[in-house]
Amino acid sequence: MTGWQTLFYKEVLRFWKVGFQTVGAPVLTAVMYMLIFGHVMQGKELVYGQVGYTAFLVPGLVMMSVLQNAFANSSSSIIQSKIMGSLVFVLLTPLSHWAWFWAYVASSVVRGLAVGLGVFVVTVFFGQPGFVAPLWIIVFAVLGAALLGALGLIAGLWAEKFDQMATFQNFIIMPMTFLSGVFYSIHSLPPFWQKVSHLNPFFYMIDGFRYGFFGVSDVSPWVSIGIVGTALLVVSAIAINMLRTGYKIRH
Repeated sequence: MTGWQTLFYKEVLRFWKVGFQTVGAPVLTAVMYMLIFGHVMQGKELVYGQVGYTAFLVPGLVMMSVLQNAFANSSSSIIQSKIMGSLVFVLLTPLSHWAWFWAYVASSVVRGLAVGLGVFVVTVFFGQPGFVAPLWIIVFAVLGAALLGALGLIAGLWAEKFDQMATFQNFIIMPMTFLSGVFYSIHSLPPFWQKVSHLNPFFYMIDGFRYGFFGVSDVSPWVSIGIVGTALLVVSAIAINMLRTGYKIRH
């Protein structure tokens, strides 16, 4: 195996060894959201004028789980390795910053997709969305997981203790995820808040992902993929540069 593949394999094993916590727990959380929101709203509202609320909620919960767990994978790995001192063993290898980037981001994509698939399998019994454009589903799931995996790298490199990582996740990732249209269509919001929602890149990931199921969305999927792709390039460039310079990992 090449260097980056070995590191990738190690990172996948890291979360898979505790799969009950890293995969099972997020699936259970999504089921709880489905039970609460689906029970309260089922039969009371049609989204896009034709989609039942429970069916509408399924893709949102799936994508939310993908994003949150892709971020958690790379960020937790880096910060734990820094604090526990085990990161030095990776630093001693002749791996380039590109190898680090691909290994951490790819493993984050694997975890995000694994959790997303688990959430879908469980929640699809509550509401059955269609599969109008499955290619869009795959594209946005992979791009979204990669973007959050790269963002997790940045957070893990920046943070020096668990408190800082918790701040990053609780005050940036969580609000942007919950305010991205997971539980509602932005057309149900007042005009001002619709404009605010368009400033949130997480909105485009979830909206484009949902388009693959229903064939309708709040904005064009081509607009969404352009914004998500641009955000991925920018975040990846920052993460790669931080790895290249050894930001807070080489003293």
